[in-house]
Amino acid sequence: MRRALELARQAWGRTHPNPMVGAVITEGGVVVAEGFHAQVGEPHAEVMAFRALGRRPAADAVLHVTLEPCCTHGRTPPCVDAILAAGIRTVVVGATDPNPTHAGKGLAMLRAKGVAVVEGVLREECEQLNLIFNHWITTGSPLLALKIATTLDGKLVLSPGEGRAVTGAEAHADVHRLRRLFPAVAVSADTALADNPRLTARNTGAESCGLRFVLDRHFKTAGRSGLNLFQDHYRERTIVVGLGSSAKKADLSWYEAEGIKVWSLVGDEESFLEVWAERCSQEKVTGVLIEAGPRLAASLLGARSVHYLLAYVAPRTGDSASPVWHEGVDLAGWAMRTSIMGQDALFQGFLG
Repeated sequence: MRRALELARQAWGRTHPNPMVGAVITEGGVVVAEGFHAQVGEPHAEVMAFRALGRRPAADAVLHVTLEPCCTHGRTPPCVDAILAAGIRTVVVGATDPNPTHAGKGLAMLRAKGVAVVEGVLREECEQLNLIFNHWITTGSPLLALKIATTLDGKLVLSPGEGRAVTGAEAHADVHRLRRLFPAVAVSADTALADNPRLTARNTGAESCGLRFVLDRHFKTAGRSGLNLFQDHYRERTIVVGLGSSAKKADLSWYEAEGIKVWSLVGDEESFLEVWAERCSQEKVTGVLIEAGPRLAASLLGARSVHYLLAYVAPRTGDSASPVWHEGVDLAGWAMRTSIMGQDALFQGFLG
């Protein structure tokens, strides 16, 4: 199962809206074939493993797969049918299908045909692999994940003279890994103007870029042609999101002339993020990594407007003017997992 997870991760960020899945076939306890789901529309992991085997499995063959085999016909035929046709008699599964209409049905169908099924092997790791898919398939809405980098005293900016980067190289690399995973990344207009980010994944192989949202309620970025988000060769993937009530014809004309997409939302300040999330759902954007500055981060946490938190904490102190935690932010209900990133720590978990 650990090898199946490694295989699944080879498609990191490329399978949306499908999950990442890996499969391993063993005979006599020895691996004889492997496969993974590479991208949407291509064969599933189980089928790829059978193709790699290139023959009928031996009588003692065992299929190990990170996610319950599908039992309905979508873009590809059901994997349950492929397993039965191959004559596999034992299947080991990591996580069950999170889709409420399918969960457990594939396993029940296999058992009904006499296949021995073992469930829950490395279940937590298999579920963690597909946080975005799991949320999307159960709610129909995008997973909104807030990424912040703070000091020990809860600040997003270092004290004067301490430099700009709060966290170290390992944490920076992990953020680029997450940018490659999420189909979209978002920043506020203030962050776009102050930091001029690119929001691409640059340290894990070839540079990649998903959708890039600029949350700009009042279209403050209009006319700022020097921003990387507006001038690099990924600029067609940049979307400025603002309130229709704040839109000036001249600003909208500028974005159009620059080839920058605009979502002009109906609503007000209070409903802005909710309406944006609804638009993401309509556009089939399954998950967004929000890289927020102090004001947006505190607002999102205080209003509990995000589903998942990724907090990188550095052993340093910060500027008192940039707090992210305050009396209105209640972290009760967050189920946190902790990992070490070089000199820093990463706390992550869902909002309860």
